[in-house]
Amino acid sequence: MIDTQAKLIDFDAFIFDLDGTLLDTADDLGAALNKVLKTAHRPAVTADVYRPAASNGAYALLEAGFAEQWQDAEQLALRQQLLDHYADDIAKHTRCFTGIAPLLIALEQHAIKWGIMTNKPAFLTDPLVQAIPELANVQAVVSGDTLAVAKPSPLPLLHTAELLGVAAERCLYIGDAERDIQAAKAANMRSATALWGYIPSVDEAKAWQADFNWASPIDAFNHI
Repeated sequence: MIDTQAKLIDFDAFIFDLDGTLLDTADDLGAALNKVLKTAHRPAVTADVYRPAASNGAYALLEAGFAEQWQDAEQLALRQQLLDHYADDIAKHTRCFTGIAPLLIALEQHAIKWGIMTNKPAFLTDPLVQAIPELANVQAVVSGDTLAVAKPSPLPLLHTAELLGVAAERCLYIGDAERDIQAAKAANMRSATALWGYIPSVDEAKAWQADFNWASPIDAFNHI
């Protein structure tokens, strides 16, 4: 399915969000969440519960799992438990989304630089990226704690562009959350919503008013 918004704009660099954009990490995050829930004598949750929260960090996952009990829970301790479980098994089920591998190959063949900018902390980002062979040629990785601020601040995106050696206006940022689109606009970058990711709904995602709304990574080939 070709994006009806597509215009033949080319870019010098693509910058990707990680969870829900490059990688389908939800099942590993969900497994870590269910280990925490088991320890707390709570029932396990299924993918329809944890997948929508997978792009929004540990607290969002825990809130999805604990539901009405979350407000009274020991939140900081539970977050640490979740992160520990996740770090121990960070890439058991995680894979690139369908279409990402050929897209990255095409970018490299056309000498278009590509990097990653995620709100995931570096102690999780770095081993995860290293565990996925398709990401071996990434040219810049900026995590949620690389700078003192994270998305929706534009500063991590601008830092990524600087590391890539590309002007911000010649970069395209692809992500599956509203903060991704907000950060791109603030950084004077074009943006694309990854509709294959952990979006709340297609209608809500389109309301973020990205420059492009892509149903598949293959839509990106219009801009290479």
